[in-house]
Amino acid sequence: MSNKLDRIIVVDIEATCWQSKAPPGEESEIIEIGICLVDLWSKKPIEKDTILVKPIRSKISEFCTKLTTLTQTQVDKGITFAEACEMLKDKYSTPQRVWASYGEYDKNQFQKQCQSSGVKYPFASKHINVKTLLALVHTLPREVGMAQALELLNIPLEGIHHRGVDDAWNIGKILSKLLWNSY
Repeated sequence: MSNKLDRIIVVDIEATCWQSKAPPGEESEIIEIGICLVDLWSKKPIEKDTILVKPIRSKISEFCTKLTTLTQTQVDKGITFAEACEMLKDKYSTPQRVWASYGEYDKNQFQKQCQSSGVKYPFASKHINVKTLLALVHTLPREVGMAQALELLNIPLEGIHHRGVDDAWNIGKILSKLLWNSY
């Protein structure tokens, strides 16, 4: 299986969450997979998408809805986690492409959920941690959050912060600026 070096797949997930700890018997699960394609020829984000995922081990809390704007009704119309992973592989060729996320949370959550649900991990091993890359390129004393990164790079936040589709797009703009100074 050869690598496709035409695009970077930027991923940002949202997961079930609570103000403090999860209720008994519930665990954090992916409820939205935000995707942004960064084109290596134009050096810019070119497309965005969202995949809503129906959780099976948890429910959307009021806190989670306030943070993400996602409701139980919306995610109940989503697809299974296994179907979402298949879609990533089929539609975006994720096993052959470099992928990126802001920090390690998305990668770790995918690995954990794949393992706990017996689903094959949908990504290549080539992962770019945009949060660390930003700190290194700008010689920051520590890593910063995505909103602060946009501010630092003078890039306006587009959409709703903590919606996977919008965060993936914004991370795509950060990555483009870091790699090519093109945004």
